[in-house]
Amino acid sequence: MEHLLEVCVDSVESAIAAQEGGADRLELCGHLLIGGVTPSPALAEAVLSAVKIPVNIMIRPRFGDFCFTPAEKRLLLREVELFRDIGANGLVLGALLPDGRLDREHLAACMERGGVGLKYTLHRAFDLCREPFEALDTALALGFDTLLSSGQKAKATEGIELLRAMVKYVGNRMAVMAGSGVSAKNMEELARAGIRNFHFSAKQDKYCPMIFRRPGVPMGLPLADEYTRSYADREIVAEAKAVLKSLNL
Repeated sequence: MEHLLEVCVDSVESAIAAQEGGADRLELCGHLLIGGVTPSPALAEAVLSAVKIPVNIMIRPRFGDFCFTPAEKRLLLREVELFRDIGANGLVLGALLPDGRLDREHLAACMERGGVGLKYTLHRAFDLCREPFEALDTALALGFDTLLSSGQKAKATEGIELLRAMVKYVGNRMAVMAGSGVSAKNMEELARAGIRNFHFSAKQDKYCPMIFRRPGVPMGLPLADEYTRSYADREIVAEAKAVLKSLNL
């Protein structure tokens, strides 16, 4: 059976490298360092022009939880329209209510606004929901094509038993795609649990070309070295693709 390799990227450089390495599809985000948010329309247009493989676009207004304010929901609906109109293959959505259930009303509004021509992935907001199979039923009723999940654990390999159970539960009604900590080293283990779709960033740190550096003047939160850049690496993607091609599962 065919396996699908999706690479999440936040730059044109990463998108091109992922395609060259053999990615089947891209998830385009802004700012992967903070988990990924909605990219700018200009970045989306540039990536769509630079690659030929399908590009799904993250719709998320900010870092943090997935319980959105009314203003954020209005913004997300407008972003759905923008990315629909510039030619996205699909959208990556997720929203929760305060009690931990999927925000069915908001997700339905997003999908209605996007229309039938798009594919829809439910992102890892699912991994923070209160009851996975209740959320699966909601996602199936809404018409999601794909669920991106780590099995409600920090890493997909840690959540492998829930992933296995969800693959069995949804059958051919929806693809379950493993994400978080996925690499060429553990794809066979995940495939043996029934996973056919794999999501990873293939990131490799690249040194910043800045020579002059002013110390003691940070530009944001001290989450990482501001003079290190991360891009998807063509060879890391190619290695993962080779593993998936070799699987007879």
